[in-house]
Amino acid sequence: MRLTTELFGVKFQSPVLLAAGTCGFGLELAEFFDLNDLGGFVTKSVTIDPRHGNEAPRLTEFGGGMLNSIGLANPGLESTRREKLPWIAANVTRAQVFVSLAGHTVSEFFRLVEGLDGDEGFLGYELNLSCPNDARRDGPPFALDLDAVDEIVSGCRARTDRPLLAKLAPNDLDLGGTVRCATDAGADGLTLVNTLPGLLLEGATGAAELGAGPGGISGSALLPVGLRAVKKARSETHVPLLGVGGVTAPEDAVAYARAGAALVQVGTASFASPRAGLLLARGLEKWGRERGVSSWTDLVCSDEDEGRSS
Repeated sequence: MRLTTELFGVKFQSPVLLAAGTCGFGLELAEFFDLNDLGGFVTKSVTIDPRHGNEAPRLTEFGGGMLNSIGLANPGLESTRREKLPWIAANVTRAQVFVSLAGHTVSEFFRLVEGLDGDEGFLGYELNLSCPNDARRDGPPFALDLDAVDEIVSGCRARTDRPLLAKLAPNDLDLGGTVRCATDAGADGLTLVNTLPGLLLEGATGAAELGAGPGGISGSALLPVGLRAVKKARSETHVPLLGVGGVTAPEDAVAYARAGAALVQVGTASFASPRAGLLLARGLEKWGRERGVSSWTDLVCSDEDEGRSS
């Protein structure tokens, strides 16, 4: 029994997707399991030019999860078109794919959409508006600037008919306003949340554990942050929500559904076990069989439910 759902005009055979930055472009995990057994995945964030990423070390662990500062390392627009998307089109036939886009200027998002929109192999875009460790971006993430959110989402909306997801920040003091802004600008769905800014220091020296200094917190510590954000967003918008942050077990995914997430994304867990997403999908199927639940949609708190309970 699969927990299926229909969104953005297509069927997702599972509510489980792999999160951006944790599965490359799919090929990196294909040797471990069949990607077509998942609901889908989000690619690494693509930028106009290739990026080598931040100074090593880029990852470190702590008791509640992981701190990373990858720095959007990726092959760039042209290599993505020439090498990555053709592989996805040829090999990923049932799972739904979103391409993550990142720019350090507003216009770069537009150029990325224009450059990719004629290609095959993916359903839509996830706009990475909230990366906390992009060393080439001067100032706060776009997600914390309502004018930037409106300009990027509306500009991308004008350039494509594909589904658009806006990935928002966990440290947004006006998350409700940002949710409404992204929705009004044309986002078809929202991904909540990106990593939370943090810093780890070596006790003996006080030196930063990451080469770039600060980074983004992910893993189990992010679960309550993500759930709170999804719950808040559900009360502010009607569009589908994708919950991400700290999903390691079926119960975590169900909690996101109860908060209002139509889909969930698995990220940090894949670093510990490349098959984490597949195991979660199978675990959810078992969870559903044991409780007589055949549709993920039946679990998801809607905006109408949120309105009745508030």
